[in-house]
Parts: sequence; structure tokens; C-alpha cells
Amino acid sequence: MRKIVLAALMGLFATTSFAADKDIVDTAVGAGSFNTLVAAVKAAGLVDVLKGDGPFTVFAPTDEAFAKLPAGTVESLLKPENKDKLVAILTYHVVPGAVKAEKVVTLDGKKVKTVQGSEASIAVKDGSVYVDKAKVVKTDIVTSNGVIHVIDAVILPPAK
Repeated sequence: MRKIVLAALMGLFATTSFAADKDIVDTAVGAGSFNTLVAAVKAAGLVDVLKGDGPFTVFAPTDEAFAKLPAGTVESLLKPENKDKLVAILTYHVVPGAVKAEKVVTLDGKKVKTVQGSEASIAVKDGSVYVDKAKVVKTDIVTSNGVIHVIDAVILPPAK
């Protein structure tokens, strides 16, 4: 099973364009499919952090992933009065260090500590990798300060 998952991830890896000369933020901006994520990072005041030295691993939800949230959720989160909540959600998508797909697969059934402070679950099901309930759809977009794995849903930190 692990070999199947690793082969699938390596297939994704082979089709991934590299952005090693750009940082996480510039890579997300250039991709064109993370407009909502970039707007959220700006509203949360996290641009300088994600342009910093890192390294970071970002599980990046696409614009389509944000569109799956209930109507009005994104607009509400982007309001200044909800900045703390937005920061918590965004930092829950970030893990310290550069964790490539090969390593993520070995974390099946484990939890990883996020920058937000809570732990996200990693699972391998039917040949796919999941972070909480979000499916990893593209892996190993290497940047100058870390790595991005694209996910198909926004993950939310557990309620405190």
C-alpha cells in the first residue's frame, strides 16, 4: 500500500513545476489558483512570516477549496475584527520544516504539530494522502523557504 501511495505522490511530483527561486508567497501568487489564500494571508498580516527564512510546509487550499466553505465565510474571516480567527486557521495549514511527500506518507496515522499549535492528522486512504479531511492533490512544490502541498479543502483547527 505504501508503495502505491508513494508512486502516486511521485507521479504528482513529476508534474509539479518548481519555484525554488521564489518564496512561498510569491509562488502562491504566481500559481494563479491561490488568490483567496493570498488575500487571506495579506489580511492576516502573515506575508512577512511566509516570506521569511522558514523552512515551512504549507498545506495550501485552492480557490476552489475556499469556495466550498459556507457562503459568506471567507468575507467574514477577511474582516479586521476576525483577524485572530483567520490567523489561527491559516497557521493551522503550516508545519515547521520542509516536509516533502515522501516523508508525509510515512506519517500515516500520526499527527503533526502545526504553527498554530494544534495537531493535524495525516492519513493514507485508498492511495491518497489526507491532512485532516482535506485530500492532498499536488505535492512538493519546492520554494526558496519551504514546500507547498496543495489540498482540496480548508482545514480548521480544533475548537479550544
